[in-house]
Amino acid sequence: MDFSPVWISLKTTVCASVITFVIGILAAWAVMFIKGRKLKAAVDGLLTIPLVLPPTVAGFFLLWLFGARRPIGSFVEEVFGFRIAFSWVATVLSAVVVSFPLMYRSAKAGFEQIDQNMIEEAKMLGLGKWGILWKILFPCTFPSILSGMILSTTRGLGEYGATAMLAGNIPGKTRTLPLAVYSEVAGGNMDRAAVYVAVILVIAFLSVWVMNMMTKAEHEIKM
Repeated sequence: MDFSPVWISLKTTVCASVITFVIGILAAWAVMFIKGRKLKAAVDGLLTIPLVLPPTVAGFFLLWLFGARRPIGSFVEEVFGFRIAFSWVATVLSAVVVSFPLMYRSAKAGFEQIDQNMIEEAKMLGLGKWGILWKILFPCTFPSILSGMILSTTRGLGEYGATAMLAGNIPGKTRTLPLAVYSEVAGGNMDRAAVYVAVILVIAFLSVWVMNMMTKAEHEIKM
């Protein structure tokens, strides 16, 4: 039994979750301070679009940007001597792109629930944008942020289409759990596929359970 897909998926998910957590919060925070309604709607739509695109379409755009003969991919390879496409980094990049909107929208929804008077008072007291983020927005919306992180993590763990397009299905290198399930089923190895499916189910169940417990705790605190 090859457990490399489990290890690759865990590494990918952890790295992608950290990146998504940071950029998701920062993006929601930045959008919050955009003044123009039309500009804010346009930026919000652009940041959310990976959520509604088919994963293969997202993978197509990633491959178009980061492929060996594409603009960013060729630049990285020429300058740093590293090829992004069909590497482990590509699995992380794919997971980040498809899971980012969940983190972003959860953080944004939490930030929008904060009383604007509190933010204005903080500004009058000399608190800057970074201070508002770390001393008001983050602590007051932590349950929403945590829910977004859990959802984005599980989405990254289950990513298939974009990963297959950009990273490929290379055993021991880019074959994540979803790709391993497909490969084993295609090869008629249903027992091995069932093991991989069981691992995904356990992780997904634990993630949903933690999210439900956090939601319940938040509700009890408000009561």
